[in-house]
Amino acid sequence: MFTGIVTDIGELVDMRDEGDRRLSIACGYDPEEIAIGASIACAGICLTVIETGRHKNDRGLFVVQASQETLNFTTLGGWKIGQRINLERALKLGDELGGHLVTGHVDGVAEVLSREDEGQSVRFTFAAPEHLAKFIAPKGAVTLDGTSLTVNEVDGNVFGVNIIPHTQQVTTWGGVRPGDRVNIEIDMMARYVARLNAYA
Repeated sequence: MFTGIVTDIGELVDMRDEGDRRLSIACGYDPEEIAIGASIACAGICLTVIETGRHKNDRGLFVVQASQETLNFTTLGGWKIGQRINLERALKLGDELGGHLVTGHVDGVAEVLSREDEGQSVRFTFAAPEHLAKFIAPKGAVTLDGTSLTVNEVDGNVFGVNIIPHTQQVTTWGGVRPGDRVNIEIDMMARYVARLNAYA
């Protein structure tokens, strides 16, 4: 489980296909504190660490594998060397829950429709996949590229969020532009409410 509070920005430094896709990600985490088998959310995708080490300038490094399913249904299939990636390590019992409960199980990919300055913040609008639109509600939570965000407004499958300067600086959102694609995970509560209603 995660909270959608990004704690580092990683960089994809190596990628190869070995049955599954093997990705090496440089980061600010101490590799000695990352257990083999640990879960790390990479742009919102829960991936399992299979190896750790050091990269250039004594940066930490961890290696994960992604299945074809992950490549097909997230943005990971289009990642390139040098890709900047929002990272979050898994929750520990007793950690502060600063965002909302996030599983790291991406539901689909949303497209960035617009980016506009609004005061010091930036307002983004997105087109969500049609089948996910019913799960997105004004003032509800949504996870985009691993970041817990509050929905401003919804019109069909189009919705908007505001991103404050701090979030722009400590995540990849400062570089996101219209036409980009982002991983979306709907709120867990909305998922189960919809399931219950289907059998009410």
